[in-house]
Amino acid sequence: MLALTAATVAGGGPPGGPEAPIGPSLGQIVAKPLYAHAQWGILAEDGATGRVIKSVQGDKLFVPGSTAKLFSVSGAWNTLGGDHPFTTPVQALGTRSGSSLKGSLVLVAQGDLALGGRTTPQGTLSFTDVDHTYANDIPGATLTSENPLAGIDEMARQVRQSGITRVDGDVVVDDRLFEPAAFSPTPTPLIVNDNLIDLLTTATTPGRPAKLSWRPQVAPYEVTSMVTTVAAGGTTAITVDTSDDGTRITLSGTIAADAAPALRVSPITDPAAFGRTALIEALGRAGVTVTAPPVGPNDEDGLPASYPSGSRVAAFVSPPFTEYAKLVLKVSHNLGANLDVCLMAVAAKSTDCADGFPVLKAFLQKAGVDTTQVQLADGRGGDPADRATPEALSQILRYWLRTPEARQFRDSLPVLGLDGTLAGFCSGCAGVGKVFAKTGTAIGGDDLNQQLEVGSEVLAGYLEADDGTLRTFFAGVNNTAVPDITAFYEIINDVSLAASILQQETSG
Repeated sequence: MLALTAATVAGGGPPGGPEAPIGPSLGQIVAKPLYAHAQWGILAEDGATGRVIKSVQGDKLFVPGSTAKLFSVSGAWNTLGGDHPFTTPVQALGTRSGSSLKGSLVLVAQGDLALGGRTTPQGTLSFTDVDHTYANDIPGATLTSENPLAGIDEMARQVRQSGITRVDGDVVVDDRLFEPAAFSPTPTPLIVNDNLIDLLTTATTPGRPAKLSWRPQVAPYEVTSMVTTVAAGGTTAITVDTSDDGTRITLSGTIAADAAPALRVSPITDPAAFGRTALIEALGRAGVTVTAPPVGPNDEDGLPASYPSGSRVAAFVSPPFTEYAKLVLKVSHNLGANLDVCLMAVAAKSTDCADGFPVLKAFLQKAGVDTTQVQLADGRGGDPADRATPEALSQILRYWLRTPEARQFRDSLPVLGLDGTLAGFCSGCAGVGKVFAKTGTAIGGDDLNQQLEVGSEVLAGYLEADDGTLRTFFAGVNNTAVPDITAFYEIINDVSLAASILQQETSG
């Protein structure tokens, strides 16, 4: 990959593509010593015609990070339809006598990412700018106010409303929709609270144990806290230890008396068994007795290939897919993006998530994306093989501008300085509120030099001109390093500033 230097800025860039000079303002950023060994890519194009306005290395492959979600979310949106809801039914198998069912209740998982756990009274999906799924990695993660068991509780109430008050038998989660994929994080057909236990530590007074709250509280999960409150200004450092089966969680460490509540998460290792227990407990709260023990394996043996007509006794219906797309893009939801690939496979009548990639490729080609400029091995942009050119990202962005859902897609992206993964960055920039872009990050540890290796920090999205017209753009850097997370934020600000400069320089 060719490196962008101050010389190439002045001269219009190296050969190998339709280069166009980027000018001194951007040149001051990319020529910083921090990027001496890095590669920058810059691209701005007319959203309607594709005319290149500014470009350096626009046709070169970059590590895309989560900008790859632009491809996977778009593919699932096209495949399922923006108005597609996820309907998760509960089927009653066996015989009914009055209010008793002799047999089993079966929750048939349908790949609903939120299952009511984020649904607001307005029918939208709630999110915070730093999502709880990043709580162990990024400071400042917070929880939404919604009950993560809301969908489970609603299905239990519907079972009771159907007239059933006793189940003489078992509760089963049918999670045969697709097989677990070789993605990280791994999508599953049933997802409750993003397959995570939330652990919120709140400081008390110095020398005293900190306060712990956790959710969702489902047997047999148990959480123990040994976190101590230390003096104001002290160190907040909390470690989470989880048993092999995930059900015993221990927190240890310290939290400063003046620190904000500290969120951590622990994985739910068996989502189907967790969901089974959660539903049995919810049924109990709704007034339905289940004779099977609530804690135990999820026994799918004997489930039918299809369910008899009239056996449905409950169903949770989600908001439309557009709300899920917004969630995935705004907070860079990794599990949701990987799930999108599996859902495309299901649409192709396959239980193998890898079969989602041919569906995605066919869509991208139809959308006008040159797939020779895209390499994907997951949906989130986290696989070491993932690559994309700025031009390919611009092509999928231009596709959306030709559709009736163009505004809806644009508004699903983080907005510079205002929300999602771009909230708080470049807050004083002229482009705040006028840059709509998916962020992409690839970061890891460089043990040799005891620093952070930043494989990628990039943006891809839309620049809104003064007259309201849109440009597609890419701005980002691959292959640099910083000493710590604080210095890493400098790179994010540099890339955000580059996007703001592009917005200003292409507004005329």
